[in-house]
Amino acid sequence: MRIHSWQADLILLAVTAVWGATFPMVKNATNLAVGGVPTYWFLAVRFVMATALLGLVFRRRLRGLPASTWWAGILLGAFLFAGYAFQTFGLAYTTSAKAAFITGLSMIVVPVLSVIWLRQPPSPGAWLGVVTALAGLALLSLDDSLVPSRGDLLVLMGAVAFGLQVAGVSRFAGRHDPIALAVIQLGTSGVLAAALHLWERASLGPGVPGVSWWAPPAWVVPAIVVCGLLATAAAFLLQNLLQPYTTATHAALIYAAEPVWGAVFAYLLAGEVLEPRGYAGAALMLAGMLLAELPVGRRRQLA
Repeated sequence: MRIHSWQADLILLAVTAVWGATFPMVKNATNLAVGGVPTYWFLAVRFVMATALLGLVFRRRLRGLPASTWWAGILLGAFLFAGYAFQTFGLAYTTSAKAAFITGLSMIVVPVLSVIWLRQPPSPGAWLGVVTALAGLALLSLDDSLVPSRGDLLVLMGAVAFGLQVAGVSRFAGRHDPIALAVIQLGTSGVLAAALHLWERASLGPGVPGVSWWAPPAWVVPAIVVCGLLATAAAFLLQNLLQPYTTATHAALIYAAEPVWGAVFAYLLAGEVLEPRGYAGAALMLAGMLLAELPVGRRRQLA
């Protein structure tokens, strides 16, 4: 099938829209005060569903994998799980729009981690992006007392975990089958979430609401389907299939739209509105993400 660059760009933009829509949906679905489901339960179902679908599609690529691929996938899966866990818990204490923009900081966390882990010094544009985005984060998350909310800090920890996962993919993907690596990551995240949910139920007892694995509340099912099948399995599949048909710069610009979509859907689905200072901070963060990804001051080097 012949795919043009503009077609790939439009579909990837639609993928970021799905990612953005998940912020208010997850916030509502895991709100225990309105009859939602526990966070670990939601994450377990989301990742197990995605793993089952992708494992079925790519089952031949999962046969006979070396132990090193499994260990790399498990490590990256732990980072991925930590990112979603911190993000989901943080959503209980902050707005969906703020969480979307703070999560976008994972794009600028990667250049910093590259110095430590990959030993690849970031470009001047990347450092400028880091400083710009941090200034935006301060405007977005600090209140009059100059203290960030608990939710903002949790989502920020999630952004760091996502950055570790992205940097880890850069380190390991060239040595292992990237599709198999991704399926192992999702499976690891699902197993960790399920194990922690069971541990939470056993340790806290009646303090954690019981939810059937097979019969969740009917109003939570749409969020599970969107997050598990669309935002995780289908989005991953489309990303891996279509990103080779566009440029890296196009892809970076497209993925930077995710927090914008998050703010849009937070308004449409939850009626959330940022203060003027918050919009200014969000604009600075978006500018920082773009500066960190655009080829400003980078040396030409072989792939």
